[in-house]
Amino acid sequence: MTAASQLALKVGVKPACDALNLVRSSFYRIKRRQMRTDTVIVQPRPKPGRGLSEPEREQIMLTLNSPEYMNQSPYEAFAGLLDKGIYQCSVRTMYRILKDKREVRERRNQLRHPKYKKPELLAEKPNQVWSWDITKLLGPEKWNYFYLYVILDIFSRYVPGWMIAGRESGELAKLLIEETCHKQKIDRNQLVIHSDGGAAMKAKPVALLLSDLGVAKSRSRPYVSNDNPFSEAQFKTLKYRPGFPERFGSIQDARAFGLGFFDWYNNRHHHSGIALLTPAVMHYGEQEKICEARKITLTQAYLKHPERFVNGLPKPPKPPDKVWINPPKLPEKSVQLYTNCKPGVSPNA
Repeated sequence: MTAASQLALKVGVKPACDALNLVRSSFYRIKRRQMRTDTVIVQPRPKPGRGLSEPEREQIMLTLNSPEYMNQSPYEAFAGLLDKGIYQCSVRTMYRILKDKREVRERRNQLRHPKYKKPELLAEKPNQVWSWDITKLLGPEKWNYFYLYVILDIFSRYVPGWMIAGRESGELAKLLIEETCHKQKIDRNQLVIHSDGGAAMKAKPVALLLSDLGVAKSRSRPYVSNDNPFSEAQFKTLKYRPGFPERFGSIQDARAFGLGFFDWYNNRHHHSGIALLTPAVMHYGEQEKICEARKITLTQAYLKHPERFVNGLPKPPKPPDKVWINPPKLPEKSVQLYTNCKPGVSPNA
């Protein structure tokens, strides 16, 4: 196999396998096995014997950049050269050479979106990071909507503030945020509030209020739908809730539904993201007491019928100690350490 690999670097895989009477599928299978077990140094791809020489590639570049062909596509240049009785290379090769020289690009002046910084927010306790958003509720008639404003704590999934209004407005958002911060007794430099880039979120009254309260603001990237996942998931829970009407007859109906829904969501909804605890339990620090009671119940069930628990003593789900919006990726060196170590062995062992 070593001889075949060395020969393949010089003449290619097929000639090497034919010369050594080796099946190519076996050659590739053994190579893949070695790549999984050993650290493989990637060798440069061998240059085919029928490839263009460097002087020939330079001559093609000179032709394509000449005054006659500089404003024409490779297809036009190829056809023009053929009409003159000249063949230098195929159209695909022309494109490949231009790409190597970085001379293939869109000539039109098109809008290019800048690369926005990804928001990375960490919450290790309640009232550290809030996420807020606005969703439409269908009104009694077509093109008639009510607007639901919701503030959500991403650590506890608790909704400290919500409002239903007849319009989307920065002034209304300011009133909701200000009232919610006072109700939760938010200190300066304690809170980060995250939102998308909607008009109300970017409104001047909201920006001035956050500055006055000492609250940091964070925004989702434009054209990225998953930078505000907690609010989007909460809206899905709302609209898939049994009893959610197709349309609301009036804004009073919408507010009455909201009172019942958010009372259920905060105090009786066992959220899968917080170990099946209710948001109110997580928000006000009662999770340890609940988890301990659940542990006692499971232990009693195990002692009563241990044969039913094939994996041993069951344990209640553990609530998270930190919650991220876009957790940072591991450095490349850490990823390589995990990739190169044997299964079940920690790289730090």
